[in-house]
Amino acid sequence: MIPTTMTFFERFEADILSGKKTITLRDEVEKHYVPDSVVTVSTFEDGRKFCRLKIVSVEPVLFDALTDYHAAQENMTLDELRAVIQDIYPGIQQLYLISYQRVDA
Repeated sequence: MIPTTMTFFERFEADILSGKKTITLRDEVEKHYVPDSVVTVSTFEDGRKFCRLKIVSVEPVLFDALTDYHAAQENMTLDELRAVIQDIYPGIQQLYLISYQRVDA
């Protein structure tokens, strides 16, 4: 079944809406998004919907292979990105890079 929803922490909402954040890094549980599908996006904290995103691609990437390019797509520095990932997914190595485009608000 193709996922139709995606959640983000509220702190990422402004960057997503402004187009500054164009990827998300997720774990094995959330690797099943499908390119060209559209998902409704809401906040993790309270489930408030704030936009829709078209999934562009889903690609495996190792934590140790993350670069400044990935960090720029997340609108943060590489050190910030690595810290955020370790906070959310402690000790993770295998991630899935999901790139997306905003469809509407």
